[in-house]
Amino acid sequence: MAKIEGLGHVGIYAEDIMKQRDFYTRVMGLEIADEDLDGRGMTFLSSDPVREHHEFVLMKGRVTSGDARVIQQISFIVPGLDDLKEYHQRIKAEGVEIDRIVSHGNAFGMYFFDPEGNRIELYCKTGFDVPQPHGDPIDLEASNEELIGIAKAAIPSS
Repeated sequence: MAKIEGLGHVGIYAEDIMKQRDFYTRVMGLEIADEDLDGRGMTFLSSDPVREHHEFVLMKGRVTSGDARVIQQISFIVPGLDDLKEYHQRIKAEGVEIDRIVSHGNAFGMYFFDPEGNRIELYCKTGFDVPQPHGDPIDLEASNEELIGIAKAAIPSS
């Protein structure tokens, strides 16, 4: 039987493509792999354009009412807890309101909104097998050891 290998990329519409482009490159650290701003109004973004040409696409032309909910969330994986902590400081310095920071047991996640109100999650995996949904509020100012302890405590006992 044919099988999906993984998610290739996600594309979203943007009302202000330049504002979104700035946020996802400068704040989130994605690289522009290609773009056609004058023609189709598209920017192709990647965390590593050599490995994967694009994982995320911005396309000019969002046409929904301001209160429309069209995206539940967009999640980006970071390599580890120190990276998540660095993003935490970067996001706060940008004045972006952080919605919540939790241990899912199997991952640590930080949630906030991009300039057009799309919910973003940055997360790093813990390697622990914890059933979902699970979300213990955490403080990223805590030590990595303390945070790992919180995640580990969520592992169900046999």
